[in-house]
Amino acid sequence: MPYVNIRVAGTLTKEQKAEIAQGVTEVISRVANKPPEAVLLFIDEVPHENIAKAGKLLEPPK
Repeated sequence: MPYVNIRVAGTLTKEQKAEIAQGVTEVISRVANKPPEAVLLFIDEVPHENIAKAGKLLEPPK
């Protein structure tokens, strides 16, 4: 069973998550030759302040 974990800075709408889930499931299913019901996807929404790049915390988009 393929497990996919996606981490994003900030939040997504339910519609965005649904579209990501559908697209990622389709690709994994096709490429790995697994049935869609075998693909398990996790979407983690992480506050910008919990992510650093080049030694600096990310700022939320304005």
